[in-house]
Amino acid sequence: MNKPPSRWSAEAELQVQFFDLDPMQVVWHGHYVKYLEVARCALLDTIDYNYVQMKDSGYAWPVIDMHLRYIDSATFGQRLKLRAEIVEWENRLKIDYLITDAASGRRLLRGSTTQVAVDMLTREMCFVSPAVLFQKLGISP
Repeated sequence: MNKPPSRWSAEAELQVQFFDLDPMQVVWHGHYVKYLEVARCALLDTIDYNYVQMKDSGYAWPVIDMHLRYIDSATFGQRLKLRAEIVEWENRLKIDYLITDAASGRRLLRGSTTQVAVDMLTREMCFVSPAVLFQKLGISP
């Protein structure tokens, strides 16, 4: 089932490199986390709130939860399409991911990450997302 495009989504592409392979000649499972980071940064750039802007706003946004569902293996030289979409923002920043084969659209991985705002001065977790996130998303809290 295809979802309509979100106004808070982004895509990136990359080609699987030899150094990402395991002894079985497929991408080692841990490297998919790096691929999610590529997609997440592309997404955060679209709202002008990537890690430099987060730090400048006084908040760190650590990942506190991550879920990955491996569907198929990526191989050397394969072009991957990485998609990230913001699905929650009120009390945390939850991003859903989809990694597919760029040529065929075949699904390789679904995942999600959850990040929370932490006040950098007090090092306390915020139970409501700070106003700056709503501002970057173009909505009212």
